[in-house]
Amino acid sequence: MEKEFVIRSYSYCELAMLYFPNSTKKSASAQLGRWIRGNEKLKSQLTKMGFKPKKKLLTPNQVKLIIEVFGEP
Repeated sequence: MEKEFVIRSYSYCELAMLYFPNSTKKSASAQLGRWIRGNEKLKSQLTKMGFKPKKKLLTPNQVKLIIEVFGEP
């Protein structure tokens, strides 16, 4: 049985590792960054919510938005 994904605050690296579990922390974070930068609408919405590159903590609302676009990790 799979664990249900919980929307809460996540560190950027923690969320990236959920999406890319077989990668290093650095590689997973870089890949999540590429996904976000490649989606202008998502990037714009996250920016309006206070997201900045190199930010270490994602709010529950930012996580929810990312999940809505990319699906659950």
